[in-house]
Amino acid sequence: MEYRRLGSTGTQVSSLCFGTWRFGKRSNGVVETDKHDAHDLLDAFADAGGTFIDTANVYGDPNGTAEEYIGDWLAGREREQYVLASKVYFGFDPDNPNGSGLSRGHIRRQIEGTLDRLGTDYLDLYYIHRFDEDTPVEETLSTLNGLVEDGRVNYLGASSMAAWQLTKMLWKSDVEDLERFEVTQPLFHAAYRDTEEYLDVCADQDLAVCPYSPLAGGFLTGKYERAEDGSAVGPEGSRADLVDHFQDYYVDERSWRVLDEIRSVADELDATPPQVALRWLIERPQFTCVPIVGARTVEQLEDNLGAVEIELSDDQRGRITEAREFEDESE
Repeated sequence: MEYRRLGSTGTQVSSLCFGTWRFGKRSNGVVETDKHDAHDLLDAFADAGGTFIDTANVYGDPNGTAEEYIGDWLAGREREQYVLASKVYFGFDPDNPNGSGLSRGHIRRQIEGTLDRLGTDYLDLYYIHRFDEDTPVEETLSTLNGLVEDGRVNYLGASSMAAWQLTKMLWKSDVEDLERFEVTQPLFHAAYRDTEEYLDVCADQDLAVCPYSPLAGGFLTGKYERAEDGSAVGPEGSRADLVDHFQDYYVDERSWRVLDEIRSVADELDATPPQVALRWLIERPQFTCVPIVGARTVEQLEDNLGAVEIELSDDQRGRITEAREFEDESE
């Protein structure tokens, strides 16, 4: 396993982060990853040297299930060996009108529940899951600052939001001398360009970037083939079959061009497309990039972890980058 400094912090993390949003998640009444499978995945990640684990208070059904799975697993291990990240924003208690958002009360209630479920007295990283337009930025930042000051949180992070919102919160934390965000978690993969302005802010402010969906919902694994109409055809039970927005969200001419280059590079390196796609992210020169992988099986996870064992040449990186810069003039 490779390790790297998390942005401008003093904390070292594994070059891949393990995401747990499927832990306890129900799809059509079926749990995608139950506790037994979750612990097998965590074991495999840890055995490979993985240290960085990502979750959220609302992952699983009911809310908090993923954190409970992790807490049960962590009880038999050395807490200090792992870097734990969780999040706050979304509604945890649907019957409470103050049960969501980034108000002082909601943040304080949720950090207590998160720590209890994880069985720890501190979080290494606490993200705001979204920007809250209904709560003053000062209220949110001062509350988060208090969590750092009292030792319940080491670092702060920001998940999905617009570049101007991230900039506003960074500016306010600097002006008010409050703890600032050190890590971001946007949607970002080799074929996705809608976060370019956001990533420019991260590079300028020396923020670490931990992308979610780094394999484009599975599209960049190479398991999909192109139909005559340009859509993706995948194995039975794949997201292309199950998720209505998959085609619109992940599949276009740029995506196919990027996938073609990723497959070509994978053949050259005797690697797999997921390994190449993840490695392209890890090697971003502008900022520390630690992709969040969310494998369903130990075999998928082990394949993903192979990304730390390969290196891309300048030419190979450049070909993938050139493919992602394609603009379809017909649109």
